[in-house]
Amino acid sequence: MQITTIGLDLAKQVFQVHGVDERGRTVLSKRLRRAELESFFASLPPCLVGMEACAGAHHWARVLGELGYSVRLMPPQFVKPYVKSNKNDARDAEAICEAVSRPSMRFVPIKGAEQQAVLMMHRVRQLLVRQRTMVANAIRGHLAEFGVVIRQGVKALPQALPSLLQEADTDLPPTARSMLALLSEQLRYFSERVSQVERELLRWHRASEPSRRLEAIGGVGPITATAIVASVGDARSFRSARQFAAWLGLVPGQHSSGGKQRLGPISKRGDTYLRTLLIHGARSSLRALQHHPHQQSPWLARLLRRRHPNVVTVAMAHKHARIIWAMLTSGGSFRPELSTQR
Repeated sequence: MQITTIGLDLAKQVFQVHGVDERGRTVLSKRLRRAELESFFASLPPCLVGMEACAGAHHWARVLGELGYSVRLMPPQFVKPYVKSNKNDARDAEAICEAVSRPSMRFVPIKGAEQQAVLMMHRVRQLLVRQRTMVANAIRGHLAEFGVVIRQGVKALPQALPSLLQEADTDLPPTARSMLALLSEQLRYFSERVSQVERELLRWHRASEPSRRLEAIGGVGPITATAIVASVGDARSFRSARQFAAWLGLVPGQHSSGGKQRLGPISKRGDTYLRTLLIHGARSSLRALQHHPHQQSPWLARLLRRRHPNVVTVAMAHKHARIIWAMLTSGGSFRPELSTQR
């Protein structure tokens, strides 16, 4: 029995293995517990292993890679068409085994432990910011019930709350004051945790040479730079700058048929977090350039004359994505004179 390809269906505790030989005949179909998985693969000769890119996939890819296996991760939506009839673990593993052998299959780069740790910082920061926003909205809503409205802005609320809670001439009942004091403490806690995570990200950014180079691009700060470097890893896994932009969901969705091209809004596929960071950065950069028209490139000036600012913002994010790919693949620095020639 010579196994050439294995499909591994991942789970929390029970894993399904499906193996085929060089002729595509099934020679292995086995169910394994989590504690048995590593020792089982250690007893087999190394071969090609396919897995869906899901929770725990990068960990097991690293483990099997150390055992000498050639591991390929695939997006789950690309594996689903190979599932025959009703879904179960055995059929999922069989579909993965078949999908990984397709020459046109697209694969996900395997992330290292350090990359995942940096991305964990981004996810934690994202969660803390969301929780801070929830608390801030709750405070504003409760205050509005008593006729107190505080100006907009992230900094306005923490600045106004201390004096508001201490003033005796307001119409806030004592019970409302105590509840607002509790929410104010929560708001301060989340703000401190966000600042702590951002300091950690900035420390990693300063130690990463690719991340520092990306910061030179207008609209790309330390947060965006660290997220891209940690998510992408080796940018050469993308064949072109357009493929990188398509991976981020910044290219038009296509609904073409019968030789007629129909392009719609951006596809919004890929990593939503990275796309959001790039678009927010492009919006900030565009706002700054609108106040300094002499610094605008001819391409941007023409686009602003005929398109809505939101469309221009997405176009700038797309351009930044292409520049990022070029810088990561070439190892070069940002050259503003080239980005303004169009």
